[in-house]
Amino acid sequence: MNSIIPYLLLYNQLLIKTIKQLVLFIVKTIPLAGYKDSHFSPKYQKFTVDTLPLIKDTKKFEYKVLLSEHLSKTGKELKPVRRHGGVNTVPTDSVCPQCGASHEYLYDNDGGRGQLLCKVCKFRFTYGKDFDSNTLLCPYCGRTLVKKKSRKFFNIHKCVNPKCSFYLNSLEKLSPEDLEEFEKNKYKFKLHYIYREFTIDFFKVDLASMPKGSFGLSFRKFSPHIMGLCLTYHVNLALSTRATARALWEVHGVKISHVMVSKYAKTASFIVKPFVDDFNYKPTNYLAADETYVKIKGVTHYVWFVMDALKKSILGYQVSNTRSIGPCILAMRMAFDKFKEFPGLNLKFVADGYSVYNLAKQQFALNDKDFNLIQVIGLTNEDPISKEFRWLKQIIERLNRTFKFSYQVTNGYGSGEGSDAHVGLFVAYYNFLRPHSYSYWEPLNSIQELEAIPNMPGKWQKLIELSQRHILEKQAS
Repeated sequence: MNSIIPYLLLYNQLLIKTIKQLVLFIVKTIPLAGYKDSHFSPKYQKFTVDTLPLIKDTKKFEYKVLLSEHLSKTGKELKPVRRHGGVNTVPTDSVCPQCGASHEYLYDNDGGRGQLLCKVCKFRFTYGKDFDSNTLLCPYCGRTLVKKKSRKFFNIHKCVNPKCSFYLNSLEKLSPEDLEEFEKNKYKFKLHYIYREFTIDFFKVDLASMPKGSFGLSFRKFSPHIMGLCLTYHVNLALSTRATARALWEVHGVKISHVMVSKYAKTASFIVKPFVDDFNYKPTNYLAADETYVKIKGVTHYVWFVMDALKKSILGYQVSNTRSIGPCILAMRMAFDKFKEFPGLNLKFVADGYSVYNLAKQQFALNDKDFNLIQVIGLTNEDPISKEFRWLKQIIERLNRTFKFSYQVTNGYGSGEGSDAHVGLFVAYYNFLRPHSYSYWEPLNSIQELEAIPNMPGKWQKLIELSQRHILEKQAS
C-alpha cells in the first residue's frame, strides 16, 4: 500500500501537466470571439455592439422622364390616379420624395393613415415624414431597420423581423430558464439586431476651449511666486482652495482669498493645456483607458483617462456629465492625436468590458483609425485575455486612485469649470512635475528648462512661461 502512493502522486502530476497543455492548445486554436459568445449569458448581450448595417442608397428619379419612358414603351400616357367616388384623401401639397410627382399621381395606400404610393415610380412613403435617401438594412436578413428610440447623441434602429437569422440564433442560445424568463420579461434581453446612428460628429468637436472665471496674469497685488506657491499647495499637495489660502497665511504670511486661489488655478489650467496636449510624448503601442466618477454640485459626473500603459503618461482626458460614447471618443481622440503616425491594428487598447469602447472602436474604424481593442472583464481572470492583459488594466486603476487622492479633499467640485481646471492641472503635474518610481523618482517627461529649477513654485512658473511661448508660436504659425 505504501509503495503505490508515490506512483499515484507522480501519475496525478502527469495528468495535471497534460491538462495544462490541452488548455493552452484550446486557447491558441479556438477564436476568442467564439469563446465569448458561448460563455456569456444572452442576458448580457445588451452590453455588446453589433456589426454595422448595410446602407441602401435610394436613387432619385425625375417623374417627367419616367412619364416619357412609359409613353415610348407602352404607347400610352400614364394618367393621374382616378379617385373612387371623387373623394381625394391625399393632401394636395404632397409630393413624391423620390421622383417629384405631384399629388395627382399619388395613391392613398393605407386608408387615410398617412402612407402614400406613387403611381409613377412605385415608391411608398409617409406624408409629412422626412425622406432619407440612405436606407439602413439589417446585415443578416436585409430587412429595413426600424427607428425605435432617440437618445441625446444617437438614434436606435432595430431589426424587427421575427425570421432574422440573428434573432433566431440569439433565441437558440437561451437556456430553458432564460427562455421562460424571456417570455415574462422580454425587455431584459437583447435578441434583435440593433444599430446606433450617431447624430453628432465627435471627430469635428473642438477639443480646446477657454474656461469661464479665468483672467489675465497681470499680478497687481501678488507676484508670480505667490501663484507658484498656490499651485504647489493646491495641486502637488492636494489641498483645497481654502486650505491653500490658510497655508499661505500661516506659513508665508500672505493674505489671499480662496477665490483668488481658484482663479489662479483656472487661469493656469487654461494656459498649460495647449502645452500639455501638444507635447511630443512619443507614445508606445499599448494604451489603457478607464473612467471614474466625481461629484459636481452633488451630481455624479465622470472623468475619462487614456494613458500610455508603458510610459505612464496621460494622453487623453475628459470630464462629462454622462457615461456615454461622446466623452469617450473625445478622450480617445486626444490620445490618438499624440501619434505622428497612427499604428492601426498594432495599437493594443486595453479597457474594461463597458460596451461604449466597442462603439468607439466602430466609429474610429469608420474614420480610418482601426485598432486592436482588448477588454479585460471582471475582477478575476476568468478568460485568457483578462489573464494576459490584467496588468495593463491595473496600471490605469492605480492612476484613478492617485487622481482620487487629489479629488477627495475638494469634497466635490462647485462648477464644471472648476472640475476642468483641476483635471487639467492634475494631468500637467502628473506628466511633468510629479516624481514616479517608474522613472527612478524623476518626472515622466523630462524638460531641460524645468530640471535646472530647484523648487516646485519655480517649476510651475517656468511651465506656465513655456506654455505661453507655445501659445504664441501656435498663433504666429
